[in-house]
Amino acid sequence: MISSYSQSSIRPLSEGLQKVAIEELNEVPSRIDSDIAALKEWLEKQPHLCSCKDNQFLLSFLRGSKYSLEKAKQKIDRFYSLQKAIPEVFNEHRLSDDPQVLEIIRMGVILRVPLDKDDTGPAVTIIRAGAYDLNKFKFQDIIRVGSMFGEIMMMEDDNATVSGYLEIMDMTGVTGANLFALQPQLLSKFSAYADEAMPTRQKGIHFINVPKAFEVGFKSLLGWFPGKIKERVSVSSDPEAIFERIPKHYLPKEYGGTKGTMQDIISSMEAKISSYKDYFEESQHFGTNEKLREEPELFKHEESHFGLDGSFRQLVID
Repeated sequence: MISSYSQSSIRPLSEGLQKVAIEELNEVPSRIDSDIAALKEWLEKQPHLCSCKDNQFLLSFLRGSKYSLEKAKQKIDRFYSLQKAIPEVFNEHRLSDDPQVLEIIRMGVILRVPLDKDDTGPAVTIIRAGAYDLNKFKFQDIIRVGSMFGEIMMMEDDNATVSGYLEIMDMTGVTGANLFALQPQLLSKFSAYADEAMPTRQKGIHFINVPKAFEVGFKSLLGWFPGKIKERVSVSSDPEAIFERIPKHYLPKEYGGTKGTMQDIISSMEAKISSYKDYFEESQHFGTNEKLREEPELFKHEESHFGLDGSFRQLVID
């Protein structure tokens, strides 16, 4: 079954990103329409799968699979089936007008950094781990909001779908209580989901402003990340480390940059998530029904951090 979410036309890429898509993702612009049509035809034949059929949504999976139709099918199936394995993130609060979601956005816990139109680099998100009230929110609530913007990114951020994305975890002001609240197994579980199911390519997770007192202990948390993702993680106490990842002129003044303020970003993000109200309401009905699955799941379980039933496998920590 396919959702009724409105179909969009294909958004043309900038010249620079189109070059990257052709050279690195095997994109053939003249073939995009037929590839999307092939995915839709496949989805129509999957009784167990209720999926968004927006053209840009499906295109993100094609790009994330370097235009292998079979891999794109696996990703879409995994995208929805693995969400069931993380119910603390993917639940009834995952709505644009949920008070908890809006409060987290307004606190500036998650900041989507806008890039220039001619930039061909990865999309950038800053997560301010010490900026929320531990007595009011759990880390899973923060990840939930991040996952919502991850899907918005899939739909409309060409830098993300072509060049991937970076996450900057700002640990300013964190305490031992904050680190405990990070829920390392959840962080590991969601990282595995992002790697196995999300079509946008994660280019790195960079922890900055890590208090010296926690630096050694914090690095031990890296054992919770899947191996491939662990290689993309860095930890630093240097306040200047952010400039190694993001040019100053992209950052708000609170981070030493010149591009507006954090409040400018927050206001833009609140407006953006509001514009996706219908999408997230319908997303409550997207997913898989394993009782209706006619063929074995396409994904090879030995390659996954999730077991046959979709439950997360406990990682062995060195």
